Amino acid sequence: MQAATRTAKKLTLVAIAMFGFGYALVPLYDVFCDITGINGKTGEISQAEADSATVDTNRLITVEFDTNVNSALPWKFIAAEYKMKVHPGEVAEAVFIAENQSDTAIAGRAVPSVAPAKASLFFNKTECFCFTRQVLEPGERKEMVVRFVVDSDLPEKISTMTLSYTFFDALDGEEETVTANTIGANNSKG
Repeated sequence: MQAATRTAKKLTLVAIAMFGFGYALVPLYDVFCDITGINGKTGEISQAEADSATVDTNRLITVEFDTNVNSALPWKFIAAEYKMKVHPGEVAEAVFIAENQSDTAIAGRAVPSVAPAKASLFFNKTECFCFTRQVLEPGERKEMVVRFVVDSDLPEKISTMTLSYTFFDALDGEEETVTANTIGANNSKG
């Protein structure tokens, strides 16, 4: 009986340690991605920094837009334009359209990535709807804006990059501000 109690305590401690380790992995992974540029996470700069950037008019970069919706979210999500050409250093704006195709209000959250991964180090947003909880009423259609700058230091061998967003169901009770009436809210992660 005493051996069974000890085993149960050890298993409980292992389970708690595993949960703690899993919980700590998220911020550690974010730091790792920021340092290495892996996972296509983008940077963020202020509008003033973007406005003062030197525009390289001798070069054009094609930015493609990829939109996805997790199967648990009954939304339609598209880019207004499939792709655009921008000069490095130029402030550009892309519009995305989300539509709630259900009969209930639903909150979603977009997670961005950039490919190729190395290009993400040179892709900076000044304004984005990503990581911000977006609430759409039944049948509501909403335009969301992302403003960005491709850094002039982008390696010459990269002439095309893809900005991809995947919308996921945002769980109820999350502590972030609901932005049902906000288009293109600033974010702190990317």
